[in-house]
Amino acid sequence: MPSTLVESDTWLHVAKTSDFAATGRGCVKLGDKQIAIFNVENEWYAVQNKCPHRQQMVLSRGLVGDAQGEPKVACPLHKNTFSLRTGEHLGGEYRLETYQVKAEGGEVYISLEAH
Repeated sequence: MPSTLVESDTWLHVAKTSDFAATGRGCVKLGDKQIAIFNVENEWYAVQNKCPHRQQMVLSRGLVGDAQGEPKVACPLHKNTFSLRTGEHLGGEYRLETYQVKAEGGEVYISLEAH
């Protein structure tokens, strides 16, 4: 997914909301980072795209669901699940980096500040 990298304070413009219309997910590259973005029931989440177990850039292609009210993504390689809110591995030792994400006026923005 293309990224225009328009910086405004701490927010970077990364895509249009319509870029996520078909699947509710996508991936953007910001510098050397790949960030998976998910729109789950009109809530936006952003996490590192790299699976911490297999070190592959695949989480944006993972299965999205719900674990007792917690939005989650399952790695398509080994099905380990991670919270989209906190990045915690649900039942394991790994953790994902998470990023603040917002959608305004048909545009999607990410903050790369610590979250």
